Amino acid sequence: MGLYVRKDDQRSKLQERIAAELQEKAKKNTDIEPTTIDGVDDSGYMDNTKSSSGLLGVWLALLVVGIGVILWLIVRS
Repeated sequence: MGLYVRKDDQRSKLQERIAAELQEKAKKNTDIEPTTIDGVDDSGYMDNTKSSSGLLGVWLALLVVGIGVILWLIVRS
């Protein structure tokens, strides 16, 4: 069973007080300036890491050559 409420019903004093308190609390929360959080600079997972070395190109070239040799052996057999 449900309770049917008409729009012309007046709020009780308790409902009005609660609504006023919630509106005041919402205004206080919006007045506070949120701090911007940068997910990369503020997190600790970037500590003690370094950028890739100059040999990355050599490793990628060796990988491409290795895949090429494997494909060549598959096609040749």
